[in-house]
Amino acid sequence: MVKFIESELVLLKKEIDGMWTLVYNQLDRAGDAVLTLDRELAQQVLVCERRVNAFELKIDRDIEDVIALYNPVAIDLRFVLAMLKINTNLERLGDFAEGIARFVINCKEPALDAELVQKLRIEEMVSQVLSMLELAKQALQEESLELATAVFAKDNLLDEINADATTVLADYVDHHPESALSCLNLVSVFRKLERSGDHITNIAEEIVFFIDAKVLKHSGRTDEHYPNDKK
Repeated sequence: MVKFIESELVLLKKEIDGMWTLVYNQLDRAGDAVLTLDRELAQQVLVCERRVNAFELKIDRDIEDVIALYNPVAIDLRFVLAMLKINTNLERLGDFAEGIARFVINCKEPALDAELVQKLRIEEMVSQVLSMLELAKQALQEESLELATAVFAKDNLLDEINADATTVLADYVDHHPESALSCLNLVSVFRKLERSGDHITNIAEEIVFFIDAKVLKHSGRTDEHYPNDKK
């Protein structure tokens, strides 16, 4: 029985890794699309969203089978439960990528003002989201508490950029009222990127739960539980 469940958990981890790569590519494409207003690239994101949803459902079914057939306990149970929640958070990240792509497709502007893009720090925000997602993936692969908790501090930059975006956009609309609708819709892009950071920190919390059996949700995360991991 032990050998059987070990092989099933290895397969499950490979599936999560595949889902992770798929979602990372979705966010990467969506980020490039919004920076360039590349509608063809945005359309690729929309097409691929169906694969993300199908993959999530398959992983959910496989997790249910593992629980029903093998009744995992202790660290194996924590792993399975963590994978279930990580899978859900990855699917939500795919939804955010889709939403960003829809902004690109529906945007009436031929291109975003280059100076505005620079002031908004969109590229930096997208890069930070991808960096957090890659770091969380590495934390799971290496089963590293240090890498998992390092994800939390990275979320602060996303909050900062998102908070500044409204002021920058409002000032831009004052001088370019014809772009008011596009700027209003662009706010949703920042919101989705900021929420992406929240879901990636949720993923990091699940990795900590799997490795160390500590539940960090609503608990102050690293400050309270891992003071030596502060960056």
